[in-house]
Amino acid sequence: MRLQLRVIVFLSFLVLSFNVLHGQEKKSETDSSAFKIKKLAESDISILFSYYGQDGNNSPVTGGIGTEKLTDYTSKVIVNLAIDEKNTISLDGGFDYYTSASTDNIDNFVSSASSKDLRVHGNVGYSRKAKNNVTWGAKFGGSGEYDYTSLQFSAYVSKTSKDGNRTFGLSTQAFIDRWSIIYPSELRNQHWVTTDQRRSYSISASFSTVINQRMQASISTDVVTQSGLLGTPFHRVYFADQEAARVESLPFTRLKVPVGVRLNYYMSDHVLIRSYYRFYWDDWGVTGHTISLEIPIKVNRFFSVFPYYRFHTQSAANYFKPYKEHTTQFKYYTSDYDLSALNSHNYGVGLRFSPASGIGGFKLPGKQGRVLTFKEVNLKYGHYTRTPSLSANIISFGLNFSF
Repeated sequence: MRLQLRVIVFLSFLVLSFNVLHGQEKKSETDSSAFKIKKLAESDISILFSYYGQDGNNSPVTGGIGTEKLTDYTSKVIVNLAIDEKNTISLDGGFDYYTSASTDNIDNFVSSASSKDLRVHGNVGYSRKAKNNVTWGAKFGGSGEYDYTSLQFSAYVSKTSKDGNRTFGLSTQAFIDRWSIIYPSELRNQHWVTTDQRRSYSISASFSTVINQRMQASISTDVVTQSGLLGTPFHRVYFADQEAARVESLPFTRLKVPVGVRLNYYMSDHVLIRSYYRFYWDDWGVTGHTISLEIPIKVNRFFSVFPYYRFHTQSAANYFKPYKEHTTQFKYYTSDYDLSALNSHNYGVGLRFSPASGIGGFKLPGKQGRVLTFKEVNLKYGHYTRTPSLSANIISFGLNFSF
């Protein structure tokens, strides 16, 4: 359940962040002369907020039945500091505060310590534009919450063709995670897991190209390996052939391979079509397909609307069964509906207000005389449903500044 929440919130922030920064990218394409006379490279700050609320009746904490009611408040700040035209330092950080009726049932009584949590995260990165149209960078950071801590490292390199129409990229990422083991209250009489560690490593390759003046395409693929504690210690599983529950049990390794294709088509100066398809496979038996479509519509020079829709379908993992359909003869078992056969729909609309000269600004103190410009405002609403019972609403709000 928490994984599903983070994926939804991340996707929302990803779409919002892209649209927050899109206005600056478009200006640089159409007003390149402005950059030729600037002595200082431009930096930017994005401030993002979101509210997420969900409800459903298939909580893995209570074995695949019971409330999934949850609310989450998220805030994030992203800062890109341009040292000069070649070197950039990035900083980002924020928090997620949630209240959950589902995790409250770890202790089988209302308003326990597990009913709410605060996750804090932060990253620092560096990137450089080197010779021969090569850009490289690295990022380090981490996050922490009540029962989980994570360290993250990532690095990337990309090369763009001389005409700027093709880019090839390689990246790698590592997560070093540790659980604070918390079992359901009635199952704390024995040790159910043998490690509190989780390791995740990935390598990604991507290629993007300009097909013609109206069409751009890209393809990307990842290979992700995980090891350690891949289940959740406070998820219960109930069985057909015994009354007592057990703690969820999943393999200690997992291999994931997603492949994504993106196609953007500029219909006119006012309408852009962004389409995306992803195929997913893993060695737990899950295969999935994701299709998304977003259509930014430029109403006028200042205001844009971007309706979107995302559909996802997947097969069930080999180890999933609903409440009381497992038997104790098997080594691995889960009733987490994130690993079930499912269909999900995510649709909504976003608004962006971005005047060419900015909304406002003021001069920053210092000899260089930089000006902090309030560039744009984004607002986005989305509704999410997942079979058999989960539904959610998310509202995101973003502000973007440059200096």
